[in-house]
Amino acid sequence: MRLSLAAVYAGALSLPAAFAVSISEINGNKFLSPYIGQAVTQVTGLITAKGPDGLWLRSTTPDNDKTTSDSIYVFGRTILANRTVGDIITLDGRVTEFRSSSGFLYLTQISSSSNVVTVSTGNEVTPLVLGKGKLNPPTGQYTSLDTGNIFGVPNNVSLVSRVNPILEPEKYGLDFWESLIGELVTIEKPRAVAKPNNFRDTWVVGKWKTSGDNKRGGLTMTDRDANPEAILIGTPLDGTRNPTNTKLGDGLADITGIVYQAFGFYRILPLTALQITDSARPELPPATELRYKGDCKSVTFGVYNVENLEPNSVHLPAIAAHITNYLGSPSVIFLQEIQDNNGATNDAIVDANLTLSTLVTEISKLSSVPYSFVDIDPVDDRDGGQPGGNIRVAYLYDTSVVRLHNPNPGFSTDANEVLLGPKLKYNPGRIDPQNTAAWTASRKPLAAAFETLDGKNLFFTVNVHFGSKGGSSSLHGDARPPVNGGVNDRQRQAEVTASFIASILEQDANAKVIAAGDFNEFAFVAPLETFVAKSGLRDLDEVAGIKETERYTYLFDMNSQQLDHMYISPALTKGAEFEHVHVNTWATTDAPSDHDPSVARLNVCGK
Repeated sequence: MRLSLAAVYAGALSLPAAFAVSISEINGNKFLSPYIGQAVTQVTGLITAKGPDGLWLRSTTPDNDKTTSDSIYVFGRTILANRTVGDIITLDGRVTEFRSSSGFLYLTQISSSSNVVTVSTGNEVTPLVLGKGKLNPPTGQYTSLDTGNIFGVPNNVSLVSRVNPILEPEKYGLDFWESLIGELVTIEKPRAVAKPNNFRDTWVVGKWKTSGDNKRGGLTMTDRDANPEAILIGTPLDGTRNPTNTKLGDGLADITGIVYQAFGFYRILPLTALQITDSARPELPPATELRYKGDCKSVTFGVYNVENLEPNSVHLPAIAAHITNYLGSPSVIFLQEIQDNNGATNDAIVDANLTLSTLVTEISKLSSVPYSFVDIDPVDDRDGGQPGGNIRVAYLYDTSVVRLHNPNPGFSTDANEVLLGPKLKYNPGRIDPQNTAAWTASRKPLAAAFETLDGKNLFFTVNVHFGSKGGSSSLHGDARPPVNGGVNDRQRQAEVTASFIASILEQDANAKVIAAGDFNEFAFVAPLETFVAKSGLRDLDEVAGIKETERYTYLFDMNSQQLDHMYISPALTKGAEFEHVHVNTWATTDAPSDHDPSVARLNVCGK
């Protein structure tokens, strides 16, 4: 059943008599039509496209107002009969606003059409060309309601549907796309900035100004900029299907289609399926050159979310190959999403020794590096993730390079402490695992102390996997700023973890500390700003001088973004090197993980 805002208005208002208005007047200069729920007559327009459930009209008397679209969707299958693209028609109908979920923006449309008359046929249909003249999407902000920071906290302080601001298409991305809603447009020489989603929809940009461009051709999310200039290409109107093998940075043939709003995003419904014209090369990145050189000045550290890894995972051999061939077999590897020995089977098993030993065995087929592993089992079904999987963080470490310093592992509910030395009460041990305010169905960080085999070089590690972004709203959604799901949980987790690390550095400002993992957050958002400020650590991307646009480990919607980070203490900054290895974001949809791994090379010499 289709539900629309018109029903709300119809129940509350006495509707006026029908009257004639233009398409641009129906759309108005805001997100919602000024004629919601009202009957209109003699609406005149040129049919520019047809879909399975309606057609699109462009006004024959455009108003030349950049804030008002001259096109509109006419919903209803009966109007399709005997209608052809290029016909000019008049009709009566009712103005409605439709959305399929309360979190989405509305689509202005005409419903219940009647008295449809064909005025003429065979008229020329010419699309607007995006990127020409004033048809350039803004590159910074999404709406005036985000108050300059789409990542601002608190989220969801206003709603587009409630405020209904006047459109400013030259300043704000959503305003730009709304001002073109229903228009037939062309994108010349587009490129893909993401992989297709499960519906084969693909985010693209065209020949217009963009920000956040990375070397692969994607758009990297940066502080206060989540790339509103990108647009989603949806289901083709001719019934064909978009390709599934589009990769980040691929070149595409020109796209012509209708600007539309559905399922939480502005999109273009192409007349025909996307065509790949130029596939990005190389298909995968080169292996890292950050290798261990045989001394304490060159110990290497990897971080990798291995996506629900269990002993029988079909992607386990590929993960092992990545560790060996692309990451150069790091001396210590921070792993996230290690599942228990029977994966998603929801029983009392929490042990992951078989998962980790199977991974080590697979690596041993490719390399002579003697890896051992360490983790701590969670309490059954208390750490979130896939039900029954009992995901946790874990370490692999090269026993020919490092060893645990005075091993003394804790149990699931044992809270690690920093004792005089500094040293750890449990090695390894979980950080404040019974703090239910911080760890609501979320993984607990695992702190460990390692040393080189001669016992002269001690360093501390903290492996994290903060709470997920589940419950987030669309960047194109009604809530402004968009809901950043779990941000309050991550704020508490950042504070707890940072305080633990700070207690190490309070005892020894020269202590060597590395915190790494899937933080599920961006470096420029409140939880990680808090983490840096309170922990005393520094963002290794900044230390190593990684260009902002190359800081990404994950693809989501239109953005290349960074959820996986490494932070180091001041004693480790000199000569520190870092690299994100894009083996998964560059690959097709069958990549073994949805996260890229990263590798660092650090000097851990000295006590």
